[in-house]
Amino acid sequence: MAIFLTKDSKVIVQGITGGEGSKHTARMLAAGTQVVGGVNARKAGTKVSHTDKAGNAIELPVFATVAEAMKETGADVSIAFVPPAFSKDAIVEAIDAEIPLLVVITEGIPVQDSAYAWAYNVEKGEKTRIIGPNCPGIITPEEALVGITPANIAGKGPIGLVSKSGTLTYQMMFELREYGFSTAIGIGGDPVIGTTHIDAIEAFEKDPETKLIVMIGEIGGDAEERAADYIKANVSKPVVGYVAGFTAPEGKTMGHAGAIVSGSSGTAQAKKDALEAAGVKVGKTPSETAALAREILKSL
Repeated sequence: MAIFLTKDSKVIVQGITGGEGSKHTARMLAAGTQVVGGVNARKAGTKVSHTDKAGNAIELPVFATVAEAMKETGADVSIAFVPPAFSKDAIVEAIDAEIPLLVVITEGIPVQDSAYAWAYNVEKGEKTRIIGPNCPGIITPEEALVGITPANIAGKGPIGLVSKSGTLTYQMMFELREYGFSTAIGIGGDPVIGTTHIDAIEAFEKDPETKLIVMIGEIGGDAEERAADYIKANVSKPVVGYVAGFTAPEGKTMGHAGAIVSGSSGTAQAKKDALEAAGVKVGKTPSETAALAREILKSL
């Protein structure tokens, strides 16, 4: 089992002809992902050449719209490698097409654009699950990769991972590679994102293959505190956590944090306290967090 993404997922790439889109299409194909086409209105009707996991040459069709790509290929997942200025339109197009899953990798999308897209998705009935923006995407090891996570860090296993940070996603997968992961999902650190810690944790709780949940948070905002409340009320599986930013100066916006730390709310310590009160074991470093996860996994 996995959450949101399986070996049967059919993926299109918005921005497939651009530098990043092309590079990561190749990597996703090498990971075994069923990439079935791409979208670029200016290059509709053309094809792009790639190689599949078995080393066979393939030609991927480029379509004018997400809706057309879905109709012609049966795609149910899109990944957007679109520059920040055009990302809002790309997200809205995917929502209008009602694609079930959209992963938005782009960093630097204006907050008002993300907020507009989020509200638009709600207005349209949330038929599209959005992951991101400003995230590494999602990987179900040995099945499919939709994003930029290196596919060879870890294999399949009983851990479900949800993280605000891309690089910490990779580090935690590497630290716990001997156990492996059902799915690892990087939700992004922007102030407005689609899928939240709670959404991922809810899905992992329901997934029979996931035995342990690891959540990685960061200073700023109250997402981790809200996740702690949710875990306390709804989650029966063991959860291990890590909060990045214990050494950050107070009152300063720190990159991914996406919110100014004010008072105690939003600080690493406040998040750690809230999570521990919900029964989550929290490490002070990624390695310590991995060690806590190992202890629990050995006892399961």
